[in-house]
Amino acid sequence: MQNPFSGWEFEIRWSAMAPAQVEPAVDEAMARAQAALDAITSDGTAPTFANTFATLEVATDHLNRTWARVSHLQSVADSPELREAHNRVLPKVTGFYARIPLSAPLWRRLKAFAESPAAAQVTGVARRLMEETCRDFREAGADLSPEKRTRLEALQGELAETTQKYSENVLDATNAWEMVVPTEQESRLAGLPAHAKAAAARAAEAKGKTGWRFTLHQPSLEPLLTHVDDAELRQRAWQASAAVGSAEAHDNASLVVRILRLRAEKAELLGQPDFAETVLQRRMAGSGRRALEFVEDFQRRCAARFARDARELEQFRAERTGSSPSLLAPWDVAYWAEKLRRERHDFDEEALRPYFPLDRVVDGMFTLVSRLFGLRITARSAGAAEVWHPEVTLYDLHDAGGRHLGSFYTDWHPRESKRGGAWMNYLITGGPGSKGREPHLGLMCGNLTPGRPALLNHREVETIFHEFGHLLHHLLGEVEFKSLNGVNVAWDFVELPSQIMENWTWEREALDLFARHHETGAPIPEDLFQRMRAARNFRSASATMRQVAFAKLDLLLHRRAADFSAAPDLEAAARAAIADCLIPTNPPVPTILRRFTHIFGDPVGYAAGYYSYKWAEVLEADAFGRFRREGLFNPKVGAEFVQTILSRGNSAPAAELFREFMGRDPDPTALLERAGLVA
Repeated sequence: MQNPFSGWEFEIRWSAMAPAQVEPAVDEAMARAQAALDAITSDGTAPTFANTFATLEVATDHLNRTWARVSHLQSVADSPELREAHNRVLPKVTGFYARIPLSAPLWRRLKAFAESPAAAQVTGVARRLMEETCRDFREAGADLSPEKRTRLEALQGELAETTQKYSENVLDATNAWEMVVPTEQESRLAGLPAHAKAAAARAAEAKGKTGWRFTLHQPSLEPLLTHVDDAELRQRAWQASAAVGSAEAHDNASLVVRILRLRAEKAELLGQPDFAETVLQRRMAGSGRRALEFVEDFQRRCAARFARDARELEQFRAERTGSSPSLLAPWDVAYWAEKLRRERHDFDEEALRPYFPLDRVVDGMFTLVSRLFGLRITARSAGAAEVWHPEVTLYDLHDAGGRHLGSFYTDWHPRESKRGGAWMNYLITGGPGSKGREPHLGLMCGNLTPGRPALLNHREVETIFHEFGHLLHHLLGEVEFKSLNGVNVAWDFVELPSQIMENWTWEREALDLFARHHETGAPIPEDLFQRMRAARNFRSASATMRQVAFAKLDLLLHRRAADFSAAPDLEAAARAAIADCLIPTNPPVPTILRRFTHIFGDPVGYAAGYYSYKWAEVLEADAFGRFRREGLFNPKVGAEFVQTILSRGNSAPAAELFREFMGRDPDPTALLERAGLVA
């Protein structure tokens, strides 16, 4: 029977996968890919688009599919055996991909066609593929000397191994901590919402313990820090969370230094002044300087309100405790902010939770995109398709004409074997081809509040809509070349389809599709909805500054890698660089440096690109304004969004696609107004 990691079938045989099969599958896939690459370079005929760029485009298809399954399974069903197998082949895979643009014979043949008179006749998406491929090769070091190409290839492998270890340390440190409140100390949980208390009891029972068990996974940690009156419990949990990636067994400090040095060396090899320039020259920002200017502009715009947020919270706490205003402890900030929000807006976010049962949220979201984009989504019945965990569901997506556009898995709740956060990924890229349109296959995962029913907070609802926006970008792709399809776009453009979806979770017309009380079926009462809207910009300057701090730290680290790498105390240097973006507390809050998986958990990932979230917010707030003006469910506008954004991938520059939809360049006014940051 064929190795399940290598299978070409659309419906993946997850249950047949075993760690021992990883290495044989990867070796076979690499051999196939190498044979396809060799066929290009050994072709004795004159180079054409078809026998160079188009052939290269499909040369690694089998390896792409195989590696997608291996890396995905390791992220959702980690085990010592699978981790060992994954890490054993990781250097081989990353080294293989790194060698492709460093192949001198391959690059000579590609250039021979790209510089020939025949290349001038290549137009449309094919020309885009040719130009993007040439840029990929040049930026990967194709024009380097043999010695430098060899070093770059080795460097890529080192980066892959080091960033993988960084991610493992974060996951292992997160899973290593727990806090069990014994039954006789139940009074210490005063203030904790009922759903969180019940979840903590279930978590304790699952581990054979009595009482209430808390972990560092967000659905457990956030309610504790926000609502529990006992400051000592909040302190213990906050300190454990802040220490992820810092404790001796899982300390990421040396890995951060190594990653920064490797990335700086990569930039130097490629003739760039720093890693930010290496990464950003083909993104919408264009350079590290412009990205940093963008981030610092937001910092200036919200600095005064950010300082006011801190003073107001200190004053509020002082008034309620009969003390003098002073800096809050970091484990007190979320707690007192929630109390202030309740008082100022008469709004308790927990009051919304009964209206957001997970299954209804998901079904309502599907109804929404059906009306807006003309799609039909159906769930496979239990047992009708293989999944990697019993909680996983497989869905099929069709257009109004009945075409099977793609399928996707959902996996929503935390497990110790699953990495943290929320993400979308793809397993198969289909799209139009010589045999007709093939369906795409993707997935979206989260670490949302568990339970029966699973009642979500509003931020978790936004998360689901966000990840589904990414997924639609993949599933609706209609580009004939896979490397240009779906989410393979400029990194500061990729968040537009995801972040724009969050807007519908704030609109009454959309909420009424799914926000129904899990017991009565009643919609959110109008007064509660109005209070929710009024509280939307509560401490918005603080929320903005948090994103600014992450983005600024990321850019500074990669623009001044030598300074930070040589610093005697890396954390102190990092904190000093963004101190004016951090909430003033006593003791001071450490940076996210040692648990910042967005930028250190992947050879590239969001490195020098975390600003993309805020950049894309400008795009999506502006673009959503068109839906608000012309109709939240206007099918004409929805169809245009699909035609100009969701289906086009990287078939044209991002700025051009945005102009096609909006008729002009982006305007930041909409975001500033939405966030209440307009003077």
